Amino acid sequence: MEIMNPGGPYGQVTRRNFGKPGVTDYRNRHLAEAMRNLGYVQQFGVGIQLAREALRRNGNPPPEFTLEDTYTLVILRRGR
Repeated sequence: MEIMNPGGPYGQVTRRNFGKPGVTDYRNRHLAEAMRNLGYVQQFGVGIQLAREALRRNGNPPPEFTLEDTYTLVILRRGR
C-alpha cells in the first residue's frame, strides 16, 4: 500500500529527524489541537513509532518513507 501526503518535512521536522519520537511541528496548530481535543489524537509525536511497532508485531517489513519538498510517501508492504 502506498500513502502519499502533500507537503514534505516542515518546521522542526527534517529529513534527518523524521519519525523520531517527540519531534513534531504542525502547519496548522489549531487544527492539530482540535483533533487532539476531539480524541482523534492521543499524543503528538508518536504515530510513526506506533505504526512501526504495529507492523513489526504483525510480521510486516518496516515502512519505507520517501521525503520530498512537496510530498511525503510511505510504502507499507505485506508480511511474508
